[in-house]
Amino acid sequence: MKPLFKTLNISTAILLSVLLTWVNPYSALAQSWSVSEGYSIAFNGSGAEGTFGGLDGSIRFDPSDPATAMFDVTLDVSTISTGNKTKDKHARGDSWFDAVEFPKIGFVSSSCTATPEGYSVTGDLKIKGIRQQITLPFTFKETDTGGLFEGSLTVNREDYGIKGPFMAFMVGDEFEVSISVPVSRL
Repeated sequence: MKPLFKTLNISTAILLSVLLTWVNPYSALAQSWSVSEGYSIAFNGSGAEGTFGGLDGSIRFDPSDPATAMFDVTLDVSTISTGNKTKDKHARGDSWFDAVEFPKIGFVSSSCTATPEGYSVTGDLKIKGIRQQITLPFTFKETDTGGLFEGSLTVNREDYGIKGPFMAFMVGDEFEVSISVPVSRL
């Protein structure tokens, strides 16, 4: 019996490669990026504002072919900073983000398209173990050192079970989340 690789000719190999790319569109050669220093993930709402750090994950994005994009990123919940140590401690606690039980906020994209204003990525945002589909409009600008992703969206904390303690009524439900992420080519 002949080994399989000896029976494949060039035409068969090309056809197999095309089929594998069609079955898994993310296998296309989109540019991979790494997160650079100076990123900002900020939130602002009635009664609370601050930032998150600990951004990690993988980003594949080709501005000329957004359909091949893949975003799989996380934020470290313990990095929440409101500028007030007491608020930070409460935000990390179990009645808000519960950083011990749910240490990461995650986003995994399912589709990305070009829009007249830039781009739009849809995917699952997971906070406190609750997954919700969101759409994030964003722009991408190439720079001398790589690129810059910028976007914003509104998130309702109650959609993710972030209820807060007794005095939580003093904090609004909706928060504007602004994202600015410089990236370098891998």
